[in-house]
Amino acid sequence: MAEYLLFATERYGLPILGPLAETLQAAGHGVHALLTRGAAGCALPAPVRSVDVRQAVALRPRAVFSAANDVPTFVSGAKVQLFHGFNVEKRSDARGHFRVRGVFDLYCTQGPATTAPFRALAEKQRHFAVVETGWTKLDPLFRGHDAEAAALRAPAAGRPVVLFASTFTERLSAAPHLHAAIAAEVARGDRYWLLTLHPKCPPALFERYRALAGPNAAFVETEQLVTAQRAADVLLADTTSVVSEFVVQRKPVVTFRNRAPKPHMIDFDDPADLPDRLARAFAPGAELRQAIDAYAESIHPCRDGRASERVLAATEALLAGELGVLRRKPLAGWWRGLQLRRELGYWGR
Repeated sequence: MAEYLLFATERYGLPILGPLAETLQAAGHGVHALLTRGAAGCALPAPVRSVDVRQAVALRPRAVFSAANDVPTFVSGAKVQLFHGFNVEKRSDARGHFRVRGVFDLYCTQGPATTAPFRALAEKQRHFAVVETGWTKLDPLFRGHDAEAAALRAPAAGRPVVLFASTFTERLSAAPHLHAAIAAEVARGDRYWLLTLHPKCPPALFERYRALAGPNAAFVETEQLVTAQRAADVLLADTTSVVSEFVVQRKPVVTFRNRAPKPHMIDFDDPADLPDRLARAFAPGAELRQAIDAYAESIHPCRDGRASERVLAATEALLAGELGVLRRKPLAGWWRGLQLRRELGYWGR
């Protein structure tokens, strides 16, 4: 039996780490979690054990799996990047999804759209390996957790279900702009709504959307997001990565002022147009369905719910030297490790 460490800095990392924890436990391994910043005080289901930074170092794990941009480089073991979302082009490649921070040994990519750019970077920089595994967060989406989704959908009583999700980035968030339009749709009652917000959204915004809950709507927490995606027929969102997560199910998405609208989205910029855009989503034409299929294949073609197994296999291949010899990490990685030491208050060896 080997010991493994899971690392997250925000609550939204927990659904990414959870399926991998189950896979590690099923293989007989010990699983521990170091949860900091916005994830501090949270926990993964037992028997995953939450540890502090000193316990994490003493653990000497075989690998550290990160659902964050960083990873504690001073903890032993292979450092594996799982990603905390899809590339939704919120920022330029140099600052966003394809930014290499010099701290990871292995990038477990989600699909061709992510794999190709990271492999090009790996060939140039040579201090990390890349394996396309699919995304652990989506394992439950394809494993048929129908009972949980059915329970979330039950209050709809046969009505179509819309999921609303919004990013926390103020300049991109639909939540402040669409509240009145969504409230009108909820009040009409011909569809049932599942409402959720990014954990970093302002508390006042949470209060406004929670207040819409009733016979025609429910507010769902971040940990329920994958189940909510499975339960919903259509997604309403903005530039959140939930758009990509939802599309891999081959379901329509309506986006409000998306930063980089694509053919698979029904994008709009006037809240008054919401009813029309929802109507289009519930009756998608052949062209839209083809665009949805093509995009889903490019970002996450695997639909078997076994990404976590492939992540573990890729990590073992890395440790066995099967992915080649890696160069030493750049100084930028050392500096980021120093910053994380300071944040976590750890200065031991």
